[in-house]
Amino acid sequence: VDRFLSLQLSISSGLSVRELEAMKFLCRDKITKRKLETVRIGVELFSILMEQQLIAHNKLGFLKELLQHISRGDLLSLVEQFEQGELHAPDDQPDEHEKPFGVIHANVGREWKRLMRELGLPEVKLDKVETAYRFDLEEAVFQALREWQKWKGKDAKVADLIKALQDCNLKLVADRVEE
Repeated sequence: VDRFLSLQLSISSGLSVRELEAMKFLCRDKITKRKLETVRIGVELFSILMEQQLIAHNKLGFLKELLQHISRGDLLSLVEQFEQGELHAPDDQPDEHEKPFGVIHANVGREWKRLMRELGLPEVKLDKVETAYRFDLEEAVFQALREWQKWKGKDAKVADLIKALQDCNLKLVADRVEE
């Protein structure tokens, strides 16, 4: 998979409707109103920006500026990691296919929001996950963990998960993750 397209998809999935509208507004002097009206998701905006050669895998200044203006430092850090070639997870970063995710996913249950707060995940992201997976507790846990991982980027450490589990009195789960 192309790393640049993967970056765009990650950013797009992290944008709220309001943030996308703000980005479109900031592009008004670069993209025609007609084209902007067709944009419904972030990847559509990025495609237009690529067509107009405003962004490319080695030309990310404008994208970084947009993310800065909408106060999305978390997404801006993804772009910076991409520039440094660090978008791929280091060995100690949890991956949804690794044991920590599986153990937490299977054992945290209704305490998932408490755990995510302990990990520092913003309330906006918690609300987004809760709304999207209101009737599927297991998927809410899984998606919240993925949101945390995306939000922290290379700073998402298994050790932080263990400490947060212990701080939430989920010591048995913490022990299983540590194993």
